Amino acid sequence: MSIYTKTGDKGETGLFSGKRIPKDDILTETLGNFDEANSWLGIIGGLEEIQKDLMTICSILAGAKLEFPDSKTEDLEIKIDVLEKELPPLDHFILPKGKLMYGRALVRRAERSLVRVSRFKKVRPEVLSYVNRLSDYLFMLSRKANSH
Repeated sequence: MSIYTKTGDKGETGLFSGKRIPKDDILTETLGNFDEANSWLGIIGGLEEIQKDLMTICSILAGAKLEFPDSKTEDLEIKIDVLEKELPPLDHFILPKGKLMYGRALVRRAERSLVRVSRFKKVRPEVLSYVNRLSDYLFMLSRKANSH
């Protein structure tokens, strides 16, 4: 089977449902934003479980009937709490630097577009919570890596 299908040559892409939407649709943009964030997390390395979670979220947004348990967000919260105990309290803004902070910014962009999608398409609350918590987790990982 060839990698190219030619089905997107006219500016549309297909969803799991078989529905075709324009490549400049907010849903397509959101999927692209998550893809970009996920690709960057691959450059960082060591975050494969999170990368799998983002792939699941994209599949759900594209219409796949998959589960996304609240426990995913709870796991991130536990990791954030551990990091928070290891670091001094933050009492000032810090300059964003490093791969983790850039990954956080990409996740925040994906989150903003996800919120826009939620205005016209039901987005599961557990997905919204997870994405919000993921940016917090990446922030804390960055603080630890940069000793802030």
